[in-house]
Amino acid sequence: MARILVVDDAAFMRLRLTDILTKGGHEVIGEAENGLEAIEKYAQLKPDLVTMDITMPVMEGIDAVKGIKKIDPNASVIMCSAMGQQQMVLNAIQAGAKDFVVKPFQADRVLDAIKKIV
Repeated sequence: MARILVVDDAAFMRLRLTDILTKGGHEVIGEAENGLEAIEKYAQLKPDLVTMDITMPVMEGIDAVKGIKKIDPNASVIMCSAMGQQQMVLNAIQAGAKDFVVKPFQADRVLDAIKKIV
């Protein structure tokens, strides 16, 4: 079981991910709507893993990954991208993300990605 921080600017996406994660036996310990909030919550909650949306207001997911990696170089982040964001996903992996899942979320793919990392 992992303690997870869910980051997405869309409330319904956070809800969908939280549903998948809790049914998969994980604990969602916090949520954030943008990258800046994600960095603050990461420092505060120290989750085992972060699911990070790429495109968000205030601060993009890639910048947030860099910010989280400054706090904890061993942080585990899984990027969540829409179709057609391959370049951004590549940038996110280079910034330190460990894996990515594509929206709309497939429960088994999300849980497999987490299992590989935790």
